[in-house]
Amino acid sequence: MSATLDRLKELGLALPPAAAPVANYVAFRRSGNLVIVSGQLPFGPNGQIDPAHKGKVGAGVSPEAAAEAARHCALNVLAQLRSAAGNLDEAVVSCLRLGGFINAAPGFSAVAGVMNGASDLMVQVLGERGRHARSTIGVAELPLDAVVEVEGMFEVR
Repeated sequence: MSATLDRLKELGLALPPAAAPVANYVAFRRSGNLVIVSGQLPFGPNGQIDPAHKGKVGAGVSPEAAAEAARHCALNVLAQLRSAAGNLDEAVVSCLRLGGFINAAPGFSAVAGVMNGASDLMVQVLGERGRHARSTIGVAELPLDAVVEVEGMFEVR
C-alpha cells in the first residue's frame, strides 16, 4: 500500500473511482509535467451527492456541511489525479493550485472557510506536496445544485 492511501485510510477515507465526464469535456488534461483536473462535485462513495451537500451555503446549508462537501470534492480531485498520473506517492511532485466555487446565498462572504475543507484535505493527504495557491469564488448556482465544486492543478513526474 502507498503512504498516500495509508493516510487516507487513517482519515477514514478511500479514493473513489474517478468519475467519467458527463458532457463534452475531459476529466483531466495532462501536458508534460502538468495535470489540470476539471471541477469535481462532492459525490460520495455511492456516486451520489449527499442531500446535506446540496443547496446554498448561508441559506439551508451550514458552513460546516459545505466544508465537508469541499473535502469530498478534493477526494474526487485526487481520484482524477490518480487516473492521470498513476501512483500518487511516486508521481505527484506538488499540488500547484486549487480553485473553489461555492454556491453561496447573497450576503454569505465566508467562502474561504468553506474551501478550507478541500485545502486541509490536500495537505493532510499529500503533506508539504499538498500546499497550494488557491482561488475561492462565491457563485449563484452550480451543477446538480451542489454546494461546492473544486478544480486542481498539479505538477507530476
